[in-house]
Amino acid sequence: MPAFAGGAAEPPLADSYYALLRRCGGGDGAPNNGGARAAVAAPVAECELPMIDVGCLTSGGGGSSEAERAACAAAIARAAEEWGFFQVRNHGVAPELLDAMRREQARLFRLPFEAKASGGLLGDSYRWGNPTATSPRQLSWSEAFHVPLAAVSGDAGCDFGGLTTLRDVTREVAGAMSKLAGTLARVLAEALRPAAGERFPEGCDETTCFLRLNRYPPCPVSPPDGASFGLVPHTDSDFLTVLCQDHVGGLQLMKGAGWVAVKPIPGALIVNVGDLFQAWSNNRYKSVEHKVMTNATTERYSVAYFLCPSYDSPIGACEEPSPYRTFTFGEYRRKVQEDVKRTGRKIGLPNFLV
Repeated sequence: MPAFAGGAAEPPLADSYYALLRRCGGGDGAPNNGGARAAVAAPVAECELPMIDVGCLTSGGGGSSEAERAACAAAIARAAEEWGFFQVRNHGVAPELLDAMRREQARLFRLPFEAKASGGLLGDSYRWGNPTATSPRQLSWSEAFHVPLAAVSGDAGCDFGGLTTLRDVTREVAGAMSKLAGTLARVLAEALRPAAGERFPEGCDETTCFLRLNRYPPCPVSPPDGASFGLVPHTDSDFLTVLCQDHVGGLQLMKGAGWVAVKPIPGALIVNVGDLFQAWSNNRYKSVEHKVMTNATTERYSVAYFLCPSYDSPIGACEEPSPYRTFTFGEYRRKVQEDVKRTGRKIGLPNFLV
């Protein structure tokens, strides 16, 4: 197993934090003694997301009645409308596979920072911090491989850093999560347009989606207001996201007018609606803002699958008239990137209102 070499595996997040703090007039950026917080953030209530047993959908329907499948589909659609987030069990992604993914993630992130940042690993997909941040509160205290599945599928020649087990596990996890995401997307689409069909969403296949391997290192520093982010508040620019988080917790989402913390449930996967599904559903399904909070002492891992179409795919709508003009996924991504670069924040769907 690759080992830490004098802290060489860690991305220079603290350097970025202190540089941003000085830029904002926050002094010389001396570290907090013993990881103490400069202030205490307001407590956030913990919630349990709607839990849906999707075994009747993922097992091929064997032994399940039509009434059971209809009730399951209705529960999924209701959660997408009311929460934008829900949890699933009996989802068809083996717990042994997810455990193997967690072990391989740990090995991957223990590689030296230089190897991760400049080695072209996993399709040159390594990310850390936030290169567009202009203040400490815009810094994401995390590192990730945002892997295009086109780079790791088949004979793409992807560099896995010599971690051959990582290659096999990554492909297997991507395949299992892809199957689940496709099933759930079709259920949600058919709830609004029964003729949506087996090909929904159009333009999505194993080469257009992404698998993101996340690590949130312990964060011993904090902005003056006491809040710091492993991942800054955002919505997802996809149709659906399937997330496996570990036991540490830290995920929060906006519910009503406030933030709620998501309680980790062993064995469950979290599913959330993305911007593209909100647009396609004419705002029936909700793409909800969410964030990850830092932990002062414990690292956190997660893996997320993003159901995305090809860049030239028009998003469309379940029915007309739509509140949004026609746009492609590529156009949406470019606009998000332009907004973040120009303003430091994502604007998203409001850019595409009629």
